[in-house]
Amino acid sequence: MVKAIIFDWGDTLMRDFKQYSGPMVYWDKVEVIEGIISLLKSLHKKYILCVATNAGDSDTSMMIKALERGNIKQYFDCFFSSKDLGYSKPDPKFFKTIADKINIIPQECLMIGNDYIKDIEGALSIGMKAIFFNEPQSKIENNKANFTICKMNQLLPLINKIIVEKTKA
Repeated sequence: MVKAIIFDWGDTLMRDFKQYSGPMVYWDKVEVIEGIISLLKSLHKKYILCVATNAGDSDTSMMIKALERGNIKQYFDCFFSSKDLGYSKPDPKFFKTIADKINIIPQECLMIGNDYIKDIEGALSIGMKAIFFNEPQSKIENNKANFTICKMNQLLPLINKIIVEKTKA
């Protein structure tokens, strides 16, 4: 059973514009990924929702401020950055520390991210379920993600499918 959903930040929740440098909170423009607000509205009352990032320029407080600018901070219960955790994705310690902090075993966590190696392989390595958000539809050899999506509106049916499959098992 999935109890917590962990989202990567850049290019999973909010667009990571390559033309800007420094912390996202100070960028001239911020933008959420299409479909993310309606998805978060559906999920936030049923699951613990977390944001977990390796963002090199932002610590957790800056990430939270950027999420506020995108008007999505209110949907999340927990916020984690590699700067504050002391570990970076794909290190299994990054994911294990998050599971420990939210007091949920990794097998009850679902990671959603756009970087196959950092987000998906890292989460899978400790027993989390993982959905690869492959918006550009890149070819990935030996994709071991539980599912792959290219649009956020595909996510809710898959989460429901994961829950049904686990209930039947």
